Amino acid sequence: MASSTHCPHRPCHRAPSRAGRGTGVPVPARGRAAVPAAVLVVLAVLTGCGAVTGTTGRELPAVAVTAAGPPGTAHTGQGRTGAAARHRPPARIPGLGPRTLAWIPENARQVVVVTGRGRDANRSEAVLHQHTGTGWEAGPVWPARNALRGWTDDHRAGDLRSPVGVFSLGDAGGLLPDPGTALPYDRSAGFAVGGTGFAGEPLAGSFDYVIAIDYNRVPGTSPLDPTRPLGAGRGGGIWLHVDHEGPTQGCVSLAERHMRELLRILDPELHPVIVMGDAPALRR
Repeated sequence: MASSTHCPHRPCHRAPSRAGRGTGVPVPARGRAAVPAAVLVVLAVLTGCGAVTGTTGRELPAVAVTAAGPPGTAHTGQGRTGAAARHRPPARIPGLGPRTLAWIPENARQVVVVTGRGRDANRSEAVLHQHTGTGWEAGPVWPARNALRGWTDDHRAGDLRSPVGVFSLGDAGGLLPDPGTALPYDRSAGFAVGGTGFAGEPLAGSFDYVIAIDYNRVPGTSPLDPTRPLGAGRGGGIWLHVDHEGPTQGCVSLAERHMRELLRILDPELHPVIVMGDAPALRR
């Protein structure tokens, strides 16, 4: 979550299309102006998290689908997933209440649930749930970290809290080569980072792999894109990225091996989303 910067001025690498693959949400071609790597490093040191700043909070979360919603909730999805399952796995994702379930778009078939240990805690757990056609099948539980001060329903830039909500996952990138993801992947030196985090831990390598969380950003662009549709005051640049052994500015971090695994599993045809927040908030 550091202040966003532009991706280098070149077409970003994209994963090869699959035969017969559905288009889902259109993803435009991407090209950005170059920004010196040193500037990116300074921004990351100042903010403690990615090449983008904080988050953006609202009552209802942003997801990359077209649906009606209250003012200020562009791209908000409202709709419950799936028919009731008569067999295992469960018809609903455990730990999610009716409000949270209503935020998940009907076409979402991959849901990453990040559950915080408490409202003010910066430790959490992540589980990928995939719909089998009859219900939701949960993957392994992965340890995760979130923002230094925990979670918020109304995120503002610099509050050091992660936004509670449901957000689409459609764009990825990193300093390292594409690990084999079906998501559009922007490999760029713009993901280089240095300095130390809140616990004095080195930040180098934190952005080797990132997945943009569609909170106050334009879906279909590089994670480095600085555009903030709701304004800079609402934050932005919320990513899934590699854990640096310390709390984040607003992002969610996972171990590097889990980031690689997630990148290889997520499929834009299945309209993946992330559900994130402290456990009481997600049960609402």
